[in-house]
Amino acid sequence: MAYIGTKPTIGNFQICDAISVVNGQAAYTMQVGSVNVIPQSSNHMIVSLNGTIQKPGGTNPSFTVSGSTITFASNLATGDVIDFIQILGDVLDLGVPSDATVTTAKLADSSVSLAKLTATGTKDATTFLRGDNTFASAGTQAVLGTKTQQSTGNVNVATGGTTVFGDICGGNIVYTPSSNSSKLIVTVSTGLGAVNFASDIGYGLALSLAQSGGLSVTDDRRSLYGWYGGITSAYGNDMTMVKVYDNSSTNQITVTGKGYVYSEGSNAIVGFKEASLTLLEVTA
Repeated sequence: MAYIGTKPTIGNFQICDAISVVNGQAAYTMQVGSVNVIPQSSNHMIVSLNGTIQKPGGTNPSFTVSGSTITFASNLATGDVIDFIQILGDVLDLGVPSDATVTTAKLADSSVSLAKLTATGTKDATTFLRGDNTFASAGTQAVLGTKTQQSTGNVNVATGGTTVFGDICGGNIVYTPSSNSSKLIVTVSTGLGAVNFASDIGYGLALSLAQSGGLSVTDDRRSLYGWYGGITSAYGNDMTMVKVYDNSSTNQITVTGKGYVYSEGSNAIVGFKEASLTLLEVTA
């Protein structure tokens, strides 16, 4: 390829470590950073001895190379100085890039494989690379147990100016966790039956959990719906509430799925239809 102006300079340019001359010795090992280096040939080197650049090849060369060993044409003597040895790399090809010269932009997409990463740990499809340059297993949650309780009819919760909670699932779930470091995923869901009220009301779902030496939750609620003004009857959409609790005990736990109703003044009744309660224990 032709160039206009100066042709770009390419190659893996390295200056060898200083070499101490040994009286009566012609062969010396070349190193860069205390690591042996191997030039492609003597023609890919610039060698200065006693202030004179040495002839690299052709007839009667001043030195030859074999692997990482440079051998001068005659034994060196006390007082001789190897000023420097520069290795040029392959000056007709890119060769090995010099240290600290490859930038991110030079790398093609998907060119770095797992084998090239220095991160510690197992490198496979089940792990991920963390910010601390280690591979860790991707967390997977195993189901340890499950239990369901469901009502078969319509359960009314009535109030007259206060907030009233009522069991809408036809009974509690009584469950013994198999681990003291698991998570409990509790779901209560219901359809909405008849609603009767004469003033503004709010209603929704709630959970209570009781466990000796462990979880103690009373009426953990989520307000899902509210109506304003007075009507005598209405039907609404299904409601679902999902909560996740950190379990720390293997003691038996009792879970109650509730509906609640709040009325600002007059009596109100909300029907919760075919409500169900589910507890799922999974690994943390």
